[in-house]
Amino acid sequence: MNSRRTKSRCPHPVLPTRKGDMTRLGVVFRPQLPPERLRAVTRTADDVSLEELWLWEDCFREGGISTAAAALAWSERVRVGVGLLPVPLRNVALTAMETASLHRMFPGRATVVVGHGVQDWMAQVGARPASPLTLLGEHLDALRALLAGQRLTVRGRYVTLDDVGLDWPPDTPAQVFAGATGPRTLRLSGARADGTVLTASTSPDGVRRARQLVDEGRRETGRTDPHTVVVYLLAATGAGAETRLRAELAAEGLESAQDVGVAGDATAVARAVRRLAEAGADTVVLQPTGDEPDPEGFVRFTAEEVRPLVP
Repeated sequence: MNSRRTKSRCPHPVLPTRKGDMTRLGVVFRPQLPPERLRAVTRTADDVSLEELWLWEDCFREGGISTAAAALAWSERVRVGVGLLPVPLRNVALTAMETASLHRMFPGRATVVVGHGVQDWMAQVGARPASPLTLLGEHLDALRALLAGQRLTVRGRYVTLDDVGLDWPPDTPAQVFAGATGPRTLRLSGARADGTVLTASTSPDGVRRARQLVDEGRRETGRTDPHTVVVYLLAATGAGAETRLRAELAAEGLESAQDVGVAGDATAVARAVRRLAEAGADTVVLQPTGDEPDPEGFVRFTAEEVRPLVP
């Protein structure tokens, strides 16, 4: 095992905290890994008491619901998030059926996120909508209502339902998050979702702005319930960490971005997490580089070395 992955014998300095703070910490299982790697990563996450494991439904790699169901079945306690399901690919009734099944089989352990998806990918499969914002709003409204046990008849621009209700809605309220980047989608998420997921291209200042826009949407619709903000943090540690981070940022067109990504030891990573939390993130999910050489070790590093430094 690489020494960067073993728990340090010397205590790290604990970062300063604000009274009442509690930041949740997670890790992404990148879909660049083959699906058969998921079992070992999931079991490691459970063994080291990682709080959250996140999965992506990236075209054309791995299905979000299928991998989430497997991860939940292979574990006992880790919370599993799917961030995100592209709504152009999915009939809302199917999304509701699959989401409800996860919530009933694994109560309190699943988080489902829906979003626009990458529009070029949507075009490849003939599903690119003329108005992604309209589609997402209709999908969110119908999905939340179906999961709440309502029976719907809807004649929207994209969502059409005729007397549809779930036979097996969740036993307890099921939250639905939205992935968002642009101002209009962030306001929509605040108004019509229960939480918002931000990409790894989001700096601390970007989190502050996103939280403001989400809150604008909430105020417009009179919502006062809690709204969770989740942000991915591109992170690299161990040998070659800085090089791997820079290569990934360059591949994503983010080489000139400020305050995006972190490379270094647990103290450096925890400090970056703390800055995002101070900016308004409730959950920070560490996103390893696509070429991370030791995914299980990255999970251990997060839970055993970074977690103790984050309030």
